[in-house]
Order: sequence, then structure tokens, then C-alpha cells
Amino acid sequence: MKEDNLKCNEDVCIYCNNILRINDEEAGEIVCGNCGYVISERKTNSGVETNVFTEDTSKQRTGSGFSLARHDMGLSSVINYSDKDVRGKNLSPVMKSTMKRFRIWEKRSIKSTDKNFQRAFADLDRIKSKLVVSDAVIEKAAYIYRKTVEIQLTKGRSTTAFVIASLYAACRISGTPRTINDVQKASGLSRRNITKYYRLLVTELDLQIPVVDPVQCVTRIANNAGVTEKTKRFAIDILAKAKQHGIMEGKNPTSSAAVALYIACKKMKETLSLRKIATCANITELTIRNGRKRFQIILENS
Repeated sequence: MKEDNLKCNEDVCIYCNNILRINDEEAGEIVCGNCGYVISERKTNSGVETNVFTEDTSKQRTGSGFSLARHDMGLSSVINYSDKDVRGKNLSPVMKSTMKRFRIWEKRSIKSTDKNFQRAFADLDRIKSKLVVSDAVIEKAAYIYRKTVEIQLTKGRSTTAFVIASLYAACRISGTPRTINDVQKASGLSRRNITKYYRLLVTELDLQIPVVDPVQCVTRIANNAGVTEKTKRFAIDILAKAKQHGIMEGKNPTSSAAVALYIACKKMKETLSLRKIATCANITELTIRNGRKRFQIILENS
């Protein structure tokens, strides 16, 4: 094994409890540095390719990974239009004609379901950047949408609305603090339409949706409003006390978070207007004023 191909990982061997592991990239193996036990075989090398035999300038050893958010899950092969072989030479006229027929059959082999997924996941990718959610949430949304197609729930209904509803459900399940108003603004669909399809998803797929934690909403609103960390912590303490008094049961978690943050700003002498907090929380100023009355018990005891 070459010395420059040896790398150490701080993991414990299951046989001798030795922490030294040797990664042999040439053999594609990871072995224990003490007892020689082969921990993993045929490890995929995803580094940069130094030996390039084609005109491809990417120099990548591996392609994109498996993903539910792609119509083919990232597993299909694509016949390109370069009409060149692996050495970069032009194909013969006979081979060009053959490759052309292959491309035609490739297009014909695409099922209607794949076309549906292409449109749906294009919408999902478009909303991802606007809503700023992680890849894990997108994968969960794609999984939920695939389930709706599997049980033929999308027939005669809007594909885009189902995609947006699946994304909102994925945010709720993963604990990502995104309100239905946030999703509505990013997608351009009506709130009523998203709510309708979301309820249909929850009912037909029997989704277990956890209750939204107001603390996560406080963090999101505070970051958008530019509130200091000290004030944010004070707002979280107010929510904890409100939970003990039971005044948040059955209430909108976003509204409760906005009220707690507004009270915290007043207590900490931080100049932040009611309108600013309401805008960042995507609720009305009246909602915060009415909610403050419910928190009056905590204000009197604090």
C-alpha cells in the first residue's frame, strides 16, 4: 500500500478495540491497524479522477447519488447527443443511425408516471430554493408524493397542489418551522387549496403529524427580525411558563411565539415594533395584541 494512500479514522475496531483504522484506497478496503481485520471491502472512491480518456471536463469518478426527488431516482442511463466514442472520435454513419434509434426508443420507454414525476419534482426543486429547506425535507416530500401516486390519489387532481401539500407535510413531520403561509407565498397557490390537499394527504396516507413546537417558531421569527440572543432566550422562558399554565393549548404556535417574543422585547428594552414582529411571523398585529392578554398571568408573576 502506498504511504500517501493511507488514512486514519478515529473509530474503534470491534475485535481488538483499537482506534487506528487504515483506509487503503487502492484496494478499496478499510482495515484495522492492529489486528488486520478487514472492516469494509470495495469502498467506492468518489475523489477526483486523474486519468481522463474523454473530453468530459468534470473529472468525477461517480455520478449523482440515489434520490427520491428525481423521476428516475438517479438510476437511469442517458444516451447523449455527442455521437462520439470513449476516445472522442466521431461515430460511423451506421453507428450514428443506431444511436439515434436508441434515443427514440429511450423516449418511448418513458412511462406516464415518470412524466408525472418529472413535472412534480421540477416544482419541488423550484420551491426548495424559495422556502430554504434541507435535502432531507425534500426527500421526505418526494416520498410522500410517490405514495399519493402509488394509491392513485392524484388522478383528476392538481399535481402541483399535491407536491406543495407533500412539502408542507414533510416540514411538519421533520419539525422544520415553516408555516402554511410561508409555503403559500413560496408556491403562489392559494392557502385554501394547499390546506385542502394537505388534509387529504393526512387522511388517505394516515400521516402522523406532530404538534409544532413554539420554541422553533421563536427561533425563526427572532432570526428574521434580528432579535438579540438574550431576548430570544427570554421569550423561550416565557413560552415555558405559558406551557406550565396551560394557556397555549389549542392555540396557534406561531402566534404564541410572536406574542412571547414581543413581550420579551418589551421586558429587555429592545426597540422592535409590533408591526415588525407581526410581519416576520406572517400574522396580524391584532393577533399579537389579543394574545398578549392571555399571557397577562405570566406578566404579573414575572
